[in-house]
Amino acid sequence: MNVRTVCLAILYEGEATGYEIRKLSVEGDYAYFIDASFGSIYPSLAKLEADGLVGSRVEQQEGKPAKKVYSITEAGRRAFIASLFESLGEDEYRSEFLLFARFASELPASLVETRLKERLAQIEASVAELTSLAQKNIHPADAWVINYGQSCMCAARDYLRAHMGELIALARQEAAAAHAAE
Repeated sequence: MNVRTVCLAILYEGEATGYEIRKLSVEGDYAYFIDASFGSIYPSLAKLEADGLVGSRVEQQEGKPAKKVYSITEAGRRAFIASLFESLGEDEYRSEFLLFARFASELPASLVETRLKERLAQIEASVAELTSLAQKNIHPADAWVINYGQSCMCAARDYLRAHMGELIALARQEAAAAHAAE
């Protein structure tokens, strides 16, 4: 899937401005599906409009610049559903935390322990957020996706809890780390 597909997915559910699409695809509900950068959304919308898959209208705002509101066309709806029939790529996972963990043996144990606790707190916050989302009256498919995400986060949390001592043990003792920094 690509940014074009995510734009169509968002518009499939209703009209949106480019800003709203960007926000949903970078920070919101659609941020979990693909990596859509700010710089890729507007060109995709322009191409979708040129291809007749979305339309737009300019909406005047009092005291603000006019905004462009996009909507999906019937051809866009068909194209979006057709894109879901295409083979799916592999999931991509990037993690600054895992890069940090990879080099734990070069770092002081106290820092490794601190970062592990921070990561555990982040995971707990994500699990809580997903639990809150799952309790809302949502579409069953959305509930399934949220539950899948929650299961992945819980597995990460459980692994971290069970194995954080191993990573801390790989780290340098404080005196050795201070000497290595010199």
